[in-house]
Amino acid sequence: MNDREGLAAWLTELWDAPTEVTIVGQSTAGARRRNVLFDALADGVTHHLVATILPTKDIALLAMEDEAAVRMVAREHGVPVPHVLGASNDESIVGGGFFVSELVPGETIPRRLLRLVDAHPGLGEHIVGQLGTGFAQLHAIDPANAPTALARPEAPVAAALDGVRAAIATLLQPEPAYAYGVRWLERHRPSEPDRHAIVHTDVRTGNIIVDEHGLAAILDWEGARIGDPMEDLAWVCTRMWRFGRDNLTVGGLGTVQRLRDAYEAAGGRWEGDRFLWWRVLTTLRWGMGLAGQAAAHLNGTYVTVVMAASGRRVSEIAFDFLSMIPPGDTALA
Repeated sequence: MNDREGLAAWLTELWDAPTEVTIVGQSTAGARRRNVLFDALADGVTHHLVATILPTKDIALLAMEDEAAVRMVAREHGVPVPHVLGASNDESIVGGGFFVSELVPGETIPRRLLRLVDAHPGLGEHIVGQLGTGFAQLHAIDPANAPTALARPEAPVAAALDGVRAAIATLLQPEPAYAYGVRWLERHRPSEPDRHAIVHTDVRTGNIIVDEHGLAAILDWEGARIGDPMEDLAWVCTRMWRFGRDNLTVGGLGTVQRLRDAYEAAGGRWEGDRFLWWRVLTTLRWGMGLAGQAAAHLNGTYVTVVMAASGRRVSEIAFDFLSMIPPGDTALA
């Protein structure tokens, strides 16, 4: 079946009503998944929807039904997430596991998003405040309410360090800067967090929907797990998401102080030293992730120009995390 036929049959069963589907388009955002925009007509009502489809389970971070479940938990606790109608891991319907959610209008492509922000003074800082509130709401959820499939490392800091150690061994060529970064992380390793929370792990420009009123939705929950809340707050500040607006640390939208104020006002607890450590780690890890995406293209696991182009950023990311390390630090001494 093609997308139109598969989605129509699936929704007809879900709603117990004959459903006609019209494909509207496909989102160009995202390297790993397809986002098919479509209208569904049932019982005289037209629904504007999007199907998020994983083309192959070989690159799955989380099964589509489990990602849908964590989205619904977050939405129930006030986090801005599109309503999910349902999900399926059956690859025969549209060529891969998928879930269907309501279409939320707005901008996701970073440069368009930032142009929208430029046209509305104060909107960027407003969005950063909404992100801080959303993070606090997410981190306040009892992890027991999360899908059991979410990774639950007992020691998130140790697990993150183990992950970067393993990743550096798989690089296609030696990277002394990354070796230095790992050594710094080992020397400055914080204690394990005294509280664990659901963490999204990939909130950034590109994974949020914004309109003229502010933050409309947080997307792409495939990396969600149970971990250290400060990881989320660090990742959204990665320089790569600023698109040249380096004076606005949080995605080119606003300041860390605004993010912190909103997070604390909504009940979150900010920990500065942990924030810095996670900023270095997540940046370094992203650089190695980009190298891995390029390798996946080269070895034929997932051949696409988007994955291939990821490799060009590896050295740039090294510069980013080295710039965060305080001057005079002697991690290699």
